[in-house]
Amino acid sequence: MSETYRPGPPELWPDSWLVPDWPALPGVHAICTSREGGVSQAPWGSMNLGDHVSDNPAHVSRNRELFNAALQARTPGACTAFLQQVHGVDVLELDAGNVLESNGAAFDACVTDDAGVVCTVMVADCLPVLLAHDSGLVVGAAHAGWRGLAGMPPGRQPSEGPLPGGVLEMLFESFSRKVQAQQSLSAADMKPSRIAARTQAWLGPCIGPESFEVGSEVRDIFMAHDADAARHFVPVAGSSTKYLADLAQLARRRLAALGIAAIFGNDGSLPWCTVSNASRFFSHRRDAVRLGGSGRLAASIWRDA
Repeated sequence: MSETYRPGPPELWPDSWLVPDWPALPGVHAICTSREGGVSQAPWGSMNLGDHVSDNPAHVSRNRELFNAALQARTPGACTAFLQQVHGVDVLELDAGNVLESNGAAFDACVTDDAGVVCTVMVADCLPVLLAHDSGLVVGAAHAGWRGLAGMPPGRQPSEGPLPGGVLEMLFESFSRKVQAQQSLSAADMKPSRIAARTQAWLGPCIGPESFEVGSEVRDIFMAHDADAARHFVPVAGSSTKYLADLAQLARRRLAALGIAAIFGNDGSLPWCTVSNASRFFSHRRDAVRLGGSGRLAASIWRDA
């Protein structure tokens, strides 16, 4: 796939699950599931973790048990909340006291500095983004579809324009507050520029630029924030209003603007595309109409004690 993916230990999870191959971070673990490893039947076969896609609830429950067991085999006692992604920009600060009660809460990003608390987002074409401070003390995750990435949550009118910050900006704001609360770090490490310099990001699989057709209004929204974002929209042949968008590169651009330079994973190439890799990844755009439904992948990050 690329130098930023490697298979995990086969005794913990299937080889097709993705383990970020970023520089070693003390006590930090991360994983992104594939379609393999669960009990769901077609079109959700087999490791669907979404409970809102018309899959058999008993199958979803069993898949979540298997997923949690895999995490706990790596970190005993690890616990995750399966949030409901709504294409917004809100961030939940998770801790040992609220993680269990947060299942089903409507958030598109989460952050924690508690050991054993797993930040998880679910995707099926949207981009999962994982963040980790190189101290290993703070981690976070975001679900970045075009709406969340651009700061245009459902219900916001085009005439209003995008919010000042999208889901990555909002996540990094919460992430930075967590870093600034770490008493073991120096005063110099609390500066925003220093936090960004010490943050690593990993981008998981998403709909690729060969498949992600959007209207000109989506391009205009991104350009309202950053005119140079236009380079990541390629006109569709024969159309003056349709473009192919590179979601991964748009996210990389937003992260770089925050000062985060250590960005790994999805580079927009074909192996990362959920639509083009049907045997490995779920894809709502590919399967919802053709097959009547699609499952959800999970991207997770957590820290040990």
